[in-house]
Amino acid sequence: MLEKVKEARSYLKNRSEVKPKAGVILGSGLGDFINTISNAIVIPYSDIPNFPVSSVEGHEGNLIFGYLKDVPIVALQGRLHIYEGHDVKDTVFPIRVMHALGIELLVLSNASGGLHPEFKVGDIMLIEDHINLSGENPLIGKNDHKIGDRFPDMSEPYDKRHRNHALRIAREKGIPLQKGVYASVKGPNYETPAEYNYLRIIGADAVGMSTVHEVITARHMKLSCLAFSVISDLGVKGKIKAITHDEVLMEASKAEPQLASILLDLIPAIFQE
Repeated sequence: MLEKVKEARSYLKNRSEVKPKAGVILGSGLGDFINTISNAIVIPYSDIPNFPVSSVEGHEGNLIFGYLKDVPIVALQGRLHIYEGHDVKDTVFPIRVMHALGIELLVLSNASGGLHPEFKVGDIMLIEDHINLSGENPLIGKNDHKIGDRFPDMSEPYDKRHRNHALRIAREKGIPLQKGVYASVKGPNYETPAEYNYLRIIGADAVGMSTVHEVITARHMKLSCLAFSVISDLGVKGKIKAITHDEVLMEASKAEPQLASILLDLIPAIFQE
């Protein structure tokens, strides 16, 4: 794995002189965030050695170097999922590459189903904690101590200081920001009413099919993490209705300008501490 990471890093360093401090992962329907990145250099995943390629609509499959204000970043326009048939270690390969490029912070976004009875479609939820129900873990197998500990601590998967920054910035901008626990399932089907109810009982406020493996990998390498869910549909009793992927993309795209506004100020603020 390390050799593959080094090969991808070498290729990317030859394509851009940007030395990113932050990595950003853009989930379903959130790819237009790249419009806030200045001096962008766009590289298709298919051009990068060893990089897996996304097959899901709404995940364009580009790596972008550039700047948010004066902070150098690298962004993934689309992610990989195990439901596409990728091995879990392949889905987090881009995280390892971003770490090798020098990032100190990983910011993630996704579209998810809302479980909290007070949530509504279009809300943005700041992820405070997560539940891994995927049946997979990217750290299974032989551990390389040069990368991280065999048993990484997960007592604070999402950095509390960064979360406080996000809440402050959202408040200053007048953007409502929910808080909650994100449950990750394997997918690709959406949940049944009974499954939604079960997830709520065990403490989840939103459910999706991504993010958690990426955060586990990032924390294994001691990267700080911050994550947001856009509530694209509801799994609340009495509010459940049939949903399509196109509708998820549409609802996520509606919320994108608000999330982009938060991130545009948030990431530079974190690096001004």
